[in-house]
Amino acid sequence: MSTATTAEPVEEAHTAPPAPRVTPAVAVRHGGLLAWRSLLKIKRNPEEVLGLTFMPLMFVALFVFVFGQAMMGDWQAYRDFIIPGITAQSVIFATIGTGVALNTDIEKGIFDRFRSLPIARSAPLVGAILGDLVRYGLTVIAVLVVAVLIGYRPEGGVLGVVAAGAVVMLFAFALCWLSAFMGLLLRTPMAVNIFGSVWMFPLTFGASTFVNPDDMPSWMGAFARVNPVTHVTDTMRGLMEGGPVAEPLMWTLLWVVVLIGVFFPLATRAYKRRA
Repeated sequence: MSTATTAEPVEEAHTAPPAPRVTPAVAVRHGGLLAWRSLLKIKRNPEEVLGLTFMPLMFVALFVFVFGQAMMGDWQAYRDFIIPGITAQSVIFATIGTGVALNTDIEKGIFDRFRSLPIARSAPLVGAILGDLVRYGLTVIAVLVVAVLIGYRPEGGVLGVVAAGAVVMLFAFALCWLSAFMGLLLRTPMAVNIFGSVWMFPLTFGASTFVNPDDMPSWMGAFARVNPVTHVTDTMRGLMEGGPVAEPLMWTLLWVVVLIGVFFPLATRAYKRRA
């Protein structure tokens, strides 16, 4: 007796195709494309560039011509001392804008669209920061042009000035990840701006930016000597004016590594939760 076997239809399992693997090279390319998007905002909002250049120029005029004579008895000497500090302060202060811009984009829902695209998760953050670095470069150029117009002649020459600009831009890149983390953590752009200014003022003014730490009260001088802005400013001053560079540069690079190592993963994780 034979038994008939009926073959049951087998349904094919339809699985979604695996997501394309994003290599570091592709992630960098995605970040570059979004950086170009960030730069295109300048065409629609040229007042942003005016804000980044006007404030440093105002600081140069006020500190050199108002405080210079009182600080060193010679405004030219104070000009040579303060230009590296104002350049560093202007760029560091401008990094608050990175967090403000990210928070604004998230509130508008722009980052929701990014998440739906097959791009690296970190690309929107990298693109925003790289685009901002171009703006910060304009700030450096603006300060140095005005400094030259009022008689500043750096002893380090063109190479020293370029190297000093590279140092402050590298530090700004690292600091942007802290700003990005704040922009993703706080709820409104105004909160990011206020909170960023609260801790940025003591960092930039409680350093060797405008005054030698040896001329400060002992407790303030101790804070200024360990302040990362002091290390950046001293490195720039050494490169531009011809002075010791090795030790402050070592500390600056260490701060860069620490800031990126801590706040890059924190900002990326906050972006995944918030966007």
